[in-house]
Amino acid sequence: MVPIVGATSLLAQASSDTRSIPVDSPAFSLVVHGGSGTITRATVTPELEAQYRSAIERALLAGHAVLHAGGSSTDAVVAAIRVFEDDPLFNAGKGAVFTSEGKNELDASIMDGKTHMAGAVSGVTTAKNPIVVARAVMDKSKHVMLASAGADAFVKAQKLEQVDPSYFFTQHRWDQLQSAQKREMVELDFDGKTENSYAQAPQSWEIDHKYGTVGAVALDRDGNLAAGTSTGGLTNKLYGRVGDSPVIGAGTYADNATVAISCTGTGEFFMRGLVAYDVAARMKYSKLSVSDAVDQTIQTELTDKNGRGGLIALDAKGNIKFGFNTEGMYRGYIQNDGKPVAMVYRD
Repeated sequence: MVPIVGATSLLAQASSDTRSIPVDSPAFSLVVHGGSGTITRATVTPELEAQYRSAIERALLAGHAVLHAGGSSTDAVVAAIRVFEDDPLFNAGKGAVFTSEGKNELDASIMDGKTHMAGAVSGVTTAKNPIVVARAVMDKSKHVMLASAGADAFVKAQKLEQVDPSYFFTQHRWDQLQSAQKREMVELDFDGKTENSYAQAPQSWEIDHKYGTVGAVALDRDGNLAAGTSTGGLTNKLYGRVGDSPVIGAGTYADNATVAISCTGTGEFFMRGLVAYDVAARMKYSKLSVSDAVDQTIQTELTDKNGRGGLIALDAKGNIKFGFNTEGMYRGYIQNDGKPVAMVYRD
């Protein structure tokens, strides 16, 4: 029996939804997210909800095909995230948001729970699928993270699929930038002078009232865990800003001995609290279950510190936990039976 544990409550640490699902042995699982935030029936139209659910199911089926065929958890994570990166609904790849300079700077990371190897890219501008580049950094370089021009050069050197930066333009995201800049009246120059900057305008974290970062965690037939995350960052982010998604231990973490984690939300809080690793540490040192560890981390490292967001977690036994302190999170899971389950709201 593999329990699927629901969302962390906004007002308490207790889980709001617990279910048990029988699976065949050997068990394998894939869990995904497409962002958290102000996601309610009042803010998401039925048509848009259907699109999100369809995308989540497609990502789950892509990763499940890998696991069903005996593929690795890292391969499954990449397969699932690529579906999200190719869909303009999500703030990753094709649907990435714009920086304050009107550019798209993408981040991604992946970690192998068996070997503890990891790869990440930050500020990449020409890679069609940043998660593929992060995987290549892990497998084909001696480094963990490559950034900006160096990351783009690596994409070219490895002959990974490149696109012109114009590929990432979507009218929806461009309009979000115009709205954000009008709302915040941010004036920037390269001498570091700012007016009404992020530090002075906390509402800027929630432009469009949701975070579209995507991620996946997987457990394969061999019992190996993996985690990956991909994002375009924050709308109107300052030049050079890096969030938690490419930071191992903050937005992504995997360890066969404990858990695989992928996060979404206000990255600065996830970095300060090392949220992904914090869950694993609570399981490792305090011997907590994945459910209790996630609940405690969400409460102490996010809610108590006024941070917003969520995460998906999958432990070495196949137990799944969704934790978030926002109104909703695009998320889903699939197991041996091959039936994708997509969820959107808290209830």
